[in-house]
Amino acid sequence: MAMCNGAIYDLLLFLLMLAFSQRFFLVDSTTDPPDIKVLKDLKNGLNLKSIVPGSCLSSRDFSLDPCDHIFNNHFTTAPIDQRSFKIQRPSSGGDLPQFRRVNSNTLTMFMDNDVEEGNLGPYADRPRVFPSMRSKAHTPLIFRILMGINVRVLLVFLLLGLGAIFYVGAKTSPIIVFVFSICIMSFLFSIYLTKWVLAKDEGPPEMVQISDAIRDGAEGFFRTQYGTISKMALLLALVILGIYLFRSTTPQQEASGIGRSTSAYITVAAFLLGAICSGIAGYVGMWVSVRANVRVSSAARRSAREALQIAVRAGGFSAMVVVGMAVIGVAILYATFYVWLGVDLPGSMKVTDLPLLLVGYGFGASFVALFAQLGGGIYTKAADVGADLVGKVEQGIPEDDPRNPAVIADLVGDNVGDCAARGADLFESIAAEIISAMILGGTMAQRCKIEDPSGFILFPLVVHSFDLVVSSVGILSIRGTRDSGSKSPIEDPMAILQKGYSITIVLAVLTFGLSTRWLLYTERAPSAWFNFALCGLVGIITAYAFVWITQYYTDYKHEPVRTLALASSTGHGTNIIAGVSLGLESTALPVLVISVAIISAFWLGHTSGLVDENGNPTGGLFGTAVATMGMLSTAAYVLTMDMFGPIADNAGGIVEMSQQPESVREITDLLDAVGNTTKATTKGFAIGSAALASFLLFSAYMDEVAAFAQEPFKQVDIAIPEVFVGGLLGSMLIFLFSAWACAAVGRTAQEVVNEVRRQFIERPGIMDYKEKPDYSRCVAIVATASLREMIKPGALAILSPIIVGLLFRILGSYTGHPLLGAKVVAAMLMFGTVSGILMALFLNTSGGAWDNAKKYIETGALGGKGSDCHKAAVTGDTVGDPFKDTAGPSLHVLIKMLATITLVMAPIFL
Repeated sequence: MAMCNGAIYDLLLFLLMLAFSQRFFLVDSTTDPPDIKVLKDLKNGLNLKSIVPGSCLSSRDFSLDPCDHIFNNHFTTAPIDQRSFKIQRPSSGGDLPQFRRVNSNTLTMFMDNDVEEGNLGPYADRPRVFPSMRSKAHTPLIFRILMGINVRVLLVFLLLGLGAIFYVGAKTSPIIVFVFSICIMSFLFSIYLTKWVLAKDEGPPEMVQISDAIRDGAEGFFRTQYGTISKMALLLALVILGIYLFRSTTPQQEASGIGRSTSAYITVAAFLLGAICSGIAGYVGMWVSVRANVRVSSAARRSAREALQIAVRAGGFSAMVVVGMAVIGVAILYATFYVWLGVDLPGSMKVTDLPLLLVGYGFGASFVALFAQLGGGIYTKAADVGADLVGKVEQGIPEDDPRNPAVIADLVGDNVGDCAARGADLFESIAAEIISAMILGGTMAQRCKIEDPSGFILFPLVVHSFDLVVSSVGILSIRGTRDSGSKSPIEDPMAILQKGYSITIVLAVLTFGLSTRWLLYTERAPSAWFNFALCGLVGIITAYAFVWITQYYTDYKHEPVRTLALASSTGHGTNIIAGVSLGLESTALPVLVISVAIISAFWLGHTSGLVDENGNPTGGLFGTAVATMGMLSTAAYVLTMDMFGPIADNAGGIVEMSQQPESVREITDLLDAVGNTTKATTKGFAIGSAALASFLLFSAYMDEVAAFAQEPFKQVDIAIPEVFVGGLLGSMLIFLFSAWACAAVGRTAQEVVNEVRRQFIERPGIMDYKEKPDYSRCVAIVATASLREMIKPGALAILSPIIVGLLFRILGSYTGHPLLGAKVVAAMLMFGTVSGILMALFLNTSGGAWDNAKKYIETGALGGKGSDCHKAAVTGDTVGDPFKDTAGPSLHVLIKMLATITLVMAPIFL
């Protein structure tokens, strides 16, 4: 009795502390005063007999996630019999539904007690509780600082910051003010989406605990991974600073008074800003996914349409922030340099030369995205392969079964590998495309002597601002059913997503035409804007074609994946052969589409009527740039569909681990299969945009070399032996990088397989639910290994072009070829881009097809789950895992990073 009184005393003391802090107050639907209600809950809810002797409950048993404090989430704490009282903040939306957050420490204590006393009955007859993996709650430093500041002071600082941004924008151009306005409205829309998603219920206690474990694992790995990346970024920033302090300057920079030191600090500042924004983009993708997964799982208990809507809006939040931040980051940098350097004033820099100062921003974004994709990809696929090989093939248990020790690591990997890494990837793609198009627009405007070149330079920012608007409409077009509790027939989620994409494309065509007429109209060529509008239409059609082609090769509704599944019926080997051949075949149509797009856009730009002072047409390259903008004009919606995939995958895992009814798992399986297709679609979209963007960056590199060398640099002759060797080295880089990335997954997966086998041998009660798996051990293995393994391929990608350029520069100085280093690097970039496009298409498509062939069999076809055909399909899926989620996506970033790093380092090759 004394022990019970001590426990109650500690609880009351904690509640009194909360009450007097004036930050929380207790509410309930009953008419009892809060303190009486709490005592009733304690009396009726706590199973005091189950408390371990000598222990007591303290304030640490009621953990409130401080990250949710920012977005006004609603928390409650529930004893074991699910009676609850609610802890709620003032003005936090008391009229909204309130839901439980389970006391994980208490649940773990009860499970430990049951295990020790041998009171475990059949799994279905006892409470479904799982060991908590929650560590000490961690809040990022920036959140801790913001939470410590008075709200009114914070609001004043926010208004001052917005005022400064709009002041600088007004001093630059009205177009910049328009871009700032659209981006800020998109951020407000993303906050609305966040509040809408977080207002949904988290489901029963067992779901919440699994979600908490996934969240802690993802956030813990993210902190460690980005801590390592930030240190490497700072080191590289110092290297760039040293190079720029001792490099030569262009005649344009000398004429405008920009010395070496100013150029060095500008480039380093842009590099660090790009790296920081890329990191934030990754964090946003991970932040929303670890909070939306459990809400999608809970919604799946009611209807598939509601679960789809929550997953799409959660992905939409991430997409709005990522695209908006890429656009506003470049716009702020451009406006700041414009005002600071006094651009277009007498004796200062011309506005057409300003975009060259932004290349550091793209390089910083590429640098972070590469390591984020490598580390996250190794993490997620090593855990996935280990879990599938031992769980499905050897033990015959379902995917995401709670008895599998690697299941939590697998679910964590979906967030750090697919969400965080893809957010950084798309951010980098958009930033690189914007900067390259701004450089080409400024160069063309200068050659054509256009009176006001700002429209051609700022056109990419306006296009992506409209992208935010049209994608918002597409996201809102996906609605839930009027009665979420009705058991209506399950609709095809892919058809619903395609409908939203079609709406987005139609609006994108209209806004793109308006943008070209507004910004690209010039008296020197009155009809040029129409040609460029057609270039944008070519890009939009290319994007749609890529989406359709990827869907055809990876969706099990179509013939290729069904043929691959049929090959599994004759064994593991035939499955692998069929998957490899499918991947090789899938490169043909995308290459044809890219080829037609580049030639068509170049021809339309070439015939636009814009000519230089000698009468030579100059609009060809800018036409290709406009086509690239058209392809990325729906990037926010495409990223929304991509984020939908891992959120749905996580939701299915939570449903399986919490042992929900089979009807719920059927809904999440359907969403997961569609998510696999949307992820593959986004990867195809990303590689297509990377191909076009790399072509632009290659042209920008040649222009920059010509500016530094003060002589024409328009062609690269591969008949020169050294130049041909550079091309071979570029192709070799792609294959070696892919090999190291896949090998890293294989080595880490071997560690996971050995650990899972060890646990099944040493803890035979796991299969009968009598012993708990050690989930944290697998999480620790993949986290440590992924951080270790991402260094070697990442260093290869960064150092190779620099070393090759320096070596051949030295060779050229001895042989009388001063531009040899720049030419060899150009060939390396060209061959590397071509090889990278083909390799990424092969890896992405074959991996996605293997995965969906397995999903198709799991629907009951060809013997269904557990059959020999299914086991062969699982083998193919494990081979495809590092293809589609590690090496393939990393190549998207590598292709563009090769281009940006050569832009930044071009002076040292001369």
